Amino acid sequence: MPEVARNLQKYFSEERFFAFFGKMGVGKTTLIKEFCAALGVEDNVCSPTFAIVNEYCRPLESGQQEPVYHFDFYRLKSLAEAYDIGYEEYFYSGCYCFTEWTEKIEELLPERYVRVEIKEKEGMRTLRAEVSSL
Repeated sequence: MPEVARNLQKYFSEERFFAFFGKMGVGKTTLIKEFCAALGVEDNVCSPTFAIVNEYCRPLESGQQEPVYHFDFYRLKSLAEAYDIGYEEYFYSGCYCFTEWTEKIEELLPERYVRVEIKEKEGMRTLRAEVSSL
C-alpha cells in the first residue's frame, strides 16, 4: 500500500480532492493512511466513522503546516448532515481532502476530483484512479 499511495501522489500531484469508492473492508482507510504518510502527516490517521471528519497536519517546506481532511460518510443519514458540518469549507479549501463512502454525498463533490475505486475479488485488490469532472 505505501507504494500505491506514493504513486497516487506522484501521478495526481496537482490534485487535492480524492474520492474513494469500494466496499467495506476493501482498504480505503488503509490507503488513505498511507497517502497521508506519503504527504508527511505524522498524526494518527484513522477512520472518522463517528466524527465524520478528522483533521491532520501536513508539514510544508516553509516550516508551516496545512490541514489534511479525512471524511467517512458511512453513518451519514442525509445530505443535510453534510451541510451541517459545513462540507463546502473543507471541500473548497484547496487542502487535501480524502472521502470514504463518497457515494452517499456524490452530488456534493467538487467539479474536479480524483475518483479512486478499489475492488476485491478472490483475495486480489484492483485499484482504478482517474480525474473526474462533473
